[in-house]
Amino acid sequence: MDEKWNVFVEGQTAFLHRSWTGNGIYEASFAAVDDGGWRICTAAVESEPARHRRRSDRHDRVMLELVLSAIVLGEPAADLRAELVALVMEASGQTNVPAGALLHSALGLRTER
Repeated sequence: MDEKWNVFVEGQTAFLHRSWTGNGIYEASFAAVDDGGWRICTAAVESEPARHRRRSDRHDRVMLELVLSAIVLGEPAADLRAELVALVMEASGQTNVPAGALLHSALGLRTER
């Protein structure tokens, strides 16, 4: 149960599925930018409550970017990690939850390249 995400790419679109259900949760399409990198140009999130319990648009944006940055690309993504911790603590009303517990819970995953 430590592996929470399966990530795969078709063309210029990344698909992020929950590993234990197979449900597609996020989809992000990319476009090339002038400096040679890539940027998310469109994104979609599953809205069916039986498949994905949405917290907020901001939470989904951070989670999508964090999985892609930290897990798929192996970047430190410290700002995104801090933002996710703040969002979860804000939503729960708790301020004494260890950040590592939140990140482990949210990001445990497997990637497929």
